[in-house]
Amino acid sequence: MENMEDFIRQELVDVQGIPLYWFMAEEWSQVEAFEARPDDLLIATYPKSGTTWVSEILDLIYNHGDTEKCKRDAIYNRVPFMELIIPGVSNGVKELEIMQSPRLVKTHLPVQLLPSSFWKNNCKVVYVARNAKDVAVSYYYFHQMAKLNPLPGTWEEFLEKFISGKVPYGSWYDHVKDWWEKSKDYPILFLFYEDMKKNPKCEIQKLLKFLEKDLPEETMNKIVHHTSFDVMKKNPSTNYSTVPEWDMDHSVSPFMRKGISGDWKNHFTVAQYERFEADYQKKMKGSTLHFHSEI
Repeated sequence: MENMEDFIRQELVDVQGIPLYWFMAEEWSQVEAFEARPDDLLIATYPKSGTTWVSEILDLIYNHGDTEKCKRDAIYNRVPFMELIIPGVSNGVKELEIMQSPRLVKTHLPVQLLPSSFWKNNCKVVYVARNAKDVAVSYYYFHQMAKLNPLPGTWEEFLEKFISGKVPYGSWYDHVKDWWEKSKDYPILFLFYEDMKKNPKCEIQKLLKFLEKDLPEETMNKIVHHTSFDVMKKNPSTNYSTVPEWDMDHSVSPFMRKGISGDWKNHFTVAQYERFEADYQKKMKGSTLHFHSEI
C-alpha cells in the first residue's frame, strides 16, 4: 500500500475542464473505458446531495426491503463509487467488474465526463439534486473531515471556491443544469433532496415506478424508517464510520452531519447571501430547474 500522506490534501487536477482529485486524473483512462451493462442503475449526484441516502433506499428496493441484507457490507462496497481509483487502496472500476448484475453504480461525474457506455446501453439513471446553498455548507464540512480533499480554508474562502467551481467535480450550476437537460432525452429520474425530506414515501414510489417494481405498503414504511437520517447516522453500514481515519476524520465533523434543509442560514452572512443570490440568478437564468432552499 502506498504512503497515505501522498494522497491527502493534494491540489485538484483538470480533466477536460473539470477539477478532479489527482489520483482520479491519473487513472482516467480506466474510468473512460468503463463498460456499463444494460441493467446497471446509475446513481448520479453532485457531491453532498443525498447520494448515500438514495443509495441505501435503492439497495433496500433491490433487496425487497430486507434490512439485514443491507447490513451485509458498507454502502460504499454495496454501491461502488465508479471513478474512485486510489492506487493500492481502492478501484471502483475493478470492484464493479467483478460484481454480479444488476449493479448499483455511484458517480459524481458531470454529464460530459460520464463513460459513453452508459448512453450506448441506455442505462437508467437516478439523479438527486439539492439546493446550492446547503450543498456549499455540507461540502465545506466534508472538506474538513475527508482528507482526500484540498484544505478548504475559511468558510468565506471555501464559498468563493464553490461559487467559481474550483472544487472537486467543478461547478454545481453546470452539473445540475446539464443533467436536467439530459433527462429530457434519456431514462433519467430527476429527484430533489428537499422533496425526499418532505415526503420520502412519495419519492420512493417514484423510484418504484421508474424501476417498474412494486412493494407492499408495509415494506415501503420500513424503508422510510430505515433510511431516515437518525437511523442511518447510527448504522455503521451507512455512516462511513468504517472508513480509515487517514481518509475521513469523524472527530472533525461526522460524515452524516445534520441532514436537514436550510442549514445554510446558520452560515451565510447577509453579504454572502446577497452575493450568492445575485450570482445564482445569473448562472441559472433561462433554466427551467427550480429549487427550494428550505422546507
